[in-house]
Amino acid sequence: MKMIRAFLVLASILIFCACDYIVLPEGWEAPVEDTSKGWVVLVTNVGKSEAGDLRIEMTIRNETGDWSALQAAEGKPAVLKSSDGKTTTCDTVFVGTGGHRLAPGFQMRGYTAGTKAEPVTQLIYVECKDAEAAAGSTLSFDYSYVTGEYNYYYQDANKVDTTAEVALDEVVTELSYPIATPVEGLIQKPGDEIIAINDTVLTLTAVERTDTGLQFGWHVVNPGEYPTYVHVGNPPVIGPEGIIYGRYQTPDLASVPIAPAGDKAEWTTEVAVPQDATGLYILLSVESKKQRLFVNYAVDITDK
Repeated sequence: MKMIRAFLVLASILIFCACDYIVLPEGWEAPVEDTSKGWVVLVTNVGKSEAGDLRIEMTIRNETGDWSALQAAEGKPAVLKSSDGKTTTCDTVFVGTGGHRLAPGFQMRGYTAGTKAEPVTQLIYVECKDAEAAAGSTLSFDYSYVTGEYNYYYQDANKVDTTAEVALDEVVTELSYPIATPVEGLIQKPGDEIIAINDTVLTLTAVERTDTGLQFGWHVVNPGEYPTYVHVGNPPVIGPEGIIYGRYQTPDLASVPIAPAGDKAEWTTEVAVPQDATGLYILLSVESKKQRLFVNYAVDITDK
């Protein structure tokens, strides 16, 4: 009866409505196609750690259709399962974006961890003590991800909890970083104007190599009647090695100069990057719309 009623309602609308569009009755929303695949996990190597434990290295790809940050479930081991059903827990799980939001269509295999004084490159992998990867084995682990703008007050908005399962026989070796699938209109160029909080205009004006990495020059114009701060944090970069360089911190913590009403402000940020790292993109978070709400941009500095 419900199916008959639905058919009659829709048929009546089509027959008697001569307008250019149709407004469905309340509770009869049209289905929306969901093209998001979430995050894709790819096994890139199955081998041994220095201690002789099974080590599974991975790449993670953002196919959510939006900027997104991923993190393996804290304190929960991964599970190695053989083809005969035997399971082994794997307590060493380093899977995530390091706190950063990664652009849609981008993929990565590591990030900067450690401390500010002693940063280290953390690759994405799982280790299983005293284990072997027999033919037909799979690895599964729980993780969560968030999508969209970073809102300091609602950091878990759009959070998804899910489980990844990968076949260890399916090792992928030929990957291009950091862009796996180009997204039209995603990439900004240096010098492009970005509208920030209170209609201020932010521009990247300089990219300079330093002894330890890169220095970025930022310029903001404030057309308003009140002074404004525009926070961008300390933006990290990602390149063809698939590593995000730059330790994560929430973008509102880095101090910036005030842009007086009807005036401008300039400042610099720095990120530690190996001297031979080229082909980079800035993963930029800009305070926009309101305080502590950040919109993300990927800026092409591949020629620097």
